[in-house]
Amino acid sequence: MLDHALTHLSHDRPDALALQDRVQMALAIADQPLLKSLLTHCTPPLSQPHRVGAVKANISVPVEARRTVDGVIHYEMVNCVLAESPHEIEEAIAATTAPHMVKREYLMLTRCESETHSLGKRLSLAQAIAILEESGFPAEQVNAILHLPKEAWHRSWWYAPDESGEFSVPFLRTIRIVSYTDGTLDLQYKDYFAQDKPISFTSQQEQVLIEIKTAHRSFRKTLDRINLARAQLGITHALLICNEISDIEARAFISQGISLYTARELALQTRSDCTLCATSDCPLNGQDDSGVTTCRRFCLDTTVE
Repeated sequence: MLDHALTHLSHDRPDALALQDRVQMALAIADQPLLKSLLTHCTPPLSQPHRVGAVKANISVPVEARRTVDGVIHYEMVNCVLAESPHEIEEAIAATTAPHMVKREYLMLTRCESETHSLGKRLSLAQAIAILEESGFPAEQVNAILHLPKEAWHRSWWYAPDESGEFSVPFLRTIRIVSYTDGTLDLQYKDYFAQDKPISFTSQQEQVLIEIKTAHRSFRKTLDRINLARAQLGITHALLICNEISDIEARAFISQGISLYTARELALQTRSDCTLCATSDCPLNGQDDSGVTTCRRFCLDTTVE
């Protein structure tokens, strides 16, 4: 059986809204955790939780005249993180390496050098501060970078992801400023690494196409819609949201690079009253002292007078 993300939606409580409307409204008002769960809890996952930054969704995105796709998720894929301590890596090397081998170990970690990259040109002081703070630099390091002597570089250790996606591969990053007489400045950086060059300063923008599959739409027609939209929008990743799906159909979509997610997980959170709820399998069902005020599983029991 496939992952829990493919579990079927129960049919004992028919929805008042059509699947497409219900899912699109849920996406339109979804908070960050819910949108992130789409990327991390689908089958197969599109990202690991710790690698997803800011995320937002656009609904009914036009791809051509009189045709739209159900949605597009835009998110930041985090590619590296600043070490908690400026001296963390050097201290770790010193603690685990013989004194006469420390210099060699350090050189191995920094034996490759990247080209100089621009982090921003002709920035105001406020813009430069915002960029550095958003990258993870604490206030004291931001201040140190902005007050560097001419031609000096600020050094900091970072972690890139390993093969499993965990941030455990250290590399050295140097940053400098180029100041202009009008008060603006450029931010430049260069990386020193052991083998694989960091692919961005901190993150890169990614997009995921959203397709909502209704019960009457066939596998072929759904795949045609997804592939056409991917080609027209230039988006590689796709996520199919559905009520239920057969095992063979799920495997077929996955083989085409499409992740799957159950619509049940996108139920809208609404005001609730446990004494009036028809969700009989909930342990709080019927209890007037539950303390629950909003719930995604709340369904009004119309038989209660």
